[in-house]
Amino acid sequence: PRDAEALAERRRLKRRLSGWRAFALVGAVAAIAAAGGRFNVLGVADHVARLSIAGIIVDDPDRSRALAEVGRDPAAKALVIRIDSPGGTVVGGESLFRDLRAIAEKKPVVAVLGEVAASGGYMVALAADHIFAREATITGSIGVILQSTDVTGLLEKLGIKPEAIKSAPLKAVPSPLETLTEEGRAVAKEMVDDMFDMFVGLVAERRGLSRERAVALADGRVYTGRQARARDLIDAIGGEADARAWLQEQKGIRARLPTREVTVERDDGMWYDLIS
Repeated sequence: PRDAEALAERRRLKRRLSGWRAFALVGAVAAIAAAGGRFNVLGVADHVARLSIAGIIVDDPDRSRALAEVGRDPAAKALVIRIDSPGGTVVGGESLFRDLRAIAEKKPVVAVLGEVAASGGYMVALAADHIFAREATITGSIGVILQSTDVTGLLEKLGIKPEAIKSAPLKAVPSPLETLTEEGRAVAKEMVDDMFDMFVGLVAERRGLSRERAVALADGRVYTGRQARARDLIDAIGGEADARAWLQEQKGIRARLPTREVTVERDDGMWYDLIS
């Protein structure tokens, strides 16, 4: 009888332990589900990504790869772009604009303009869903420029006569080593006008302006943040805190989420930084 009672007690204890294990499992699943809104499968906390753009903007495949990762990262709930740049190459601005628009198809993107966000810097800002600037931010400078220098007069005084064997007259035009012809000037102007047409098209499309108004604003001048706001080139006066508040109010992304800087990994990072 004692053995039967002991066996029965062990069975009751086993059932109680099984019940506690099931309860613990349910609790663990519930905890994981609750954390699902704050952590992804890699254990990275939900956050707002931030990309800082400073200096001259050029095409950068490493930066493009880093931004593609931001677009794929479920923990990155939005992207803030901080821009402090006088511009750069047309291709550099265009490629960054396209990378940011690809992210904007998946999550909100907001731009915060610093001291200067002009020319290519403003082109990049156009990729954002909302643009903030300070009252005195230098922005605008919508246009394209191609510069060269004619040093043939100086070379002549020095007794230096440059020679060029070319496959056609317009090869390497404009060149500082030869006087620019009217034909060469017309070809260069045609190229500049085509790039300008692309830039103005982005301004009109992204800022909801008519083509005529965009062209009128794109005479190359710079604007203060206040002037840009009055002309609908930006959306609001403010900084990053205002951008986070806008994300919370308009996109439901909590302002208390931490910010994580987008890092661009480079194999030759030291040399790239030195050259930059």
